[in-house]
Amino acid sequence: MTTAVRASAFTEPERPRDLQIRYVNLAGAYVDVTGHGEHVQDNRWTCRGCKDCSRCPEADWLFRIREAASAHASACRAIALT
Repeated sequence: MTTAVRASAFTEPERPRDLQIRYVNLAGAYVDVTGHGEHVQDNRWTCRGCKDCSRCPEADWLFRIREAASAHASACRAIALT
């Protein structure tokens, strides 16, 4: 049994202008980290598979969002339907 991600089966969605980081979840859907960078509090993550997102983007620095988005991507198995 293999657990390899088959991201090539999906077309990468358009990249938002403020995209900082893009992760791929277990099913190949993208988890985007957007915002204005490391030293501001307006960063957030959004999963294009299950549509979950960060809870308090107004208080999230990039180093916190990066960890949360990575953890979500490593556990989420939802695929993007659109």
